[in-house]
Amino acid sequence: MSKVSPTLGDMLESYFRRRLITQQRASIETIRGYRDALRLLVIFVAEQLQTAPERLSIQDLDRDVILAFLDHLEDFRHNCVRTRNNRLAAIRAFMQYVAYMDPGALGVVQRVLAIPNKKYVKPILGYLTREELDVLLNVPDQATRQGRRDHALLLFFARTGARVSEAVRVNAVDICLNSPCQVLLHGKGMRDRSTPVATDLVAALRSLYEERRITTSDNVPVFVSATGQRLTRYGVTHMIRRMVATAAERNSSIAGRKITPHTLRHTTAMHMLQSGVDLNMIRCWLGHVSLDTTHHYIEADVEMKRRALEQSGVVAPRQARYQQTDRILTILENL
Repeated sequence: MSKVSPTLGDMLESYFRRRLITQQRASIETIRGYRDALRLLVIFVAEQLQTAPERLSIQDLDRDVILAFLDHLEDFRHNCVRTRNNRLAAIRAFMQYVAYMDPGALGVVQRVLAIPNKKYVKPILGYLTREELDVLLNVPDQATRQGRRDHALLLFFARTGARVSEAVRVNAVDICLNSPCQVLLHGKGMRDRSTPVATDLVAALRSLYEERRITTSDNVPVFVSATGQRLTRYGVTHMIRRMVATAAERNSSIAGRKITPHTLRHTTAMHMLQSGVDLNMIRCWLGHVSLDTTHHYIEADVEMKRRALEQSGVVAPRQARYQQTDRILTILENL
């Protein structure tokens, strides 16, 4: 008796519950990212075939459909190439699970897995100079409760190099405000790391704790909204956007630039690099798995490259400008 192939719905539920959550113990951010990608794909395919999502099968997710979906992301949802590639990575991961669970779908899976990533020019990492960072840190009005929270949060990003997901997950119990002062950050891939806390950040956090009447033994969020709820990454992004708009009025070099919470993370790394901190230490500080990721900061530091050129003593020799002498070549050059 032949085995009945699982439906697309059964496969999706099994993939998230058994593979991602139970077996891989993926982070909530990973699960949400994969969920969003596959949800968009299911909606797109259902609309193309004019059927209900629950009636779709694995065979409906063939190579041409996936390629049309990827084009849809760029042309109609205006996703950048990097987002397009991230969506494709989620689809690939799901299809690999399909091949394991349903060998009969191997042909469809192989055609989808053969879809290559789209190449794109990686932008140079953006960061703030020390002067620009000081301007931004002075924007929040520390005479108000919200201003004190905003100042402490900006300091937290600038001094720890935390990701926005790590900052909003920090609880009071994760921070030690007595020597040695440090914070436990819950990073990507369930990798925790301890990071020292600078003196000015310690002072800001102590004031925040006293104002909210919490201690380092309380398992409550450090950064909360006006209603007392844990700040979301979208709330943090909106707050920084407001701070940057004000900072741009005080410093013209900030105007027109896209500055996000991740820009502050880059800023921490670049300031450490420019101060002579070892690249491997910066990798540990930021929680990078590979040193190749941290190496991008060296590529972005033009001043470091310029100093290296000056120290090497290399001077470009002066050369006489080429003069055309042949009459025919001169005619061609002057066309």
